[in-house]
Amino acid sequence: MLAGTTLLITGGSRGIGAATARAAHREGATVVIHYGSQAAAARRLADELGERALVVGGDLTDPAETERIWAEAVELAGGIDVLVNNAGAWIASPLDDDGAWHSGWATALALNLTAAADLSRRAIQHFRTRGGGIIVNLASRSSHRGDDADHLAYGAAKGGLLALSRGIARGFAGENILAYAVAPSWVATELAADGLDEEAAAALPMGEPVPPAEVAETIAFLASGRARHATGATIDITGADYVR
Repeated sequence: MLAGTTLLITGGSRGIGAATARAAHREGATVVIHYGSQAAAARRLADELGERALVVGGDLTDPAETERIWAEAVELAGGIDVLVNNAGAWIASPLDDDGAWHSGWATALALNLTAAADLSRRAIQHFRTRGGGIIVNLASRSSHRGDDADHLAYGAAKGGLLALSRGIARGFAGENILAYAVAPSWVATELAADGLDEEAAAALPMGEPVPPAEVAETIAFLASGRARHATGATIDITGADYVR
């Protein structure tokens, strides 16, 4: 399904990113696994996958590093067909702490939104030379409903990611550049472990958080180009935790 296709997956060393790398690689893709701080995990994953698995590291909160990451990924792989903006973090921005409020907003926006926008810009320019391409952005149920009082910045950033996806879809569909968003609820990753205990997980409609593999399979399907006219859509994967 993805043979001959190359994906750049940000935050690809663990969680949804690693599951996406495995799913896409299984379908025949070359995967460029980006990591921020988890170099060893990224290299272990690449070793596990073997051929058609490449690794690139860098800090996505730094615009210059983001530019380098894109350039290095293109050079390593010889071209990118699909950009998966998966990297993100649930960064607090508490209202009553001036320093944490400002730093939380700056970091949450930089990692969860601005880096995705910068990479999408480079991807669009690159895709124009290749007859098209696909962008998949990892949003959240917070994109729709907002997040809690201590994570206002996270919810705002993820909401912005939906607008980015829709704008790209509307603006570049005529050039065969497609964009989708995937919006999970709690996913069984290290990120969820920070905010979801066993009791809260059991109270979810399906009694458990979303398995990362289910999100990954959805991303792999969108990356295949088999749903071209769904460009601009947001796919909710919440186990009925949030239904709209």
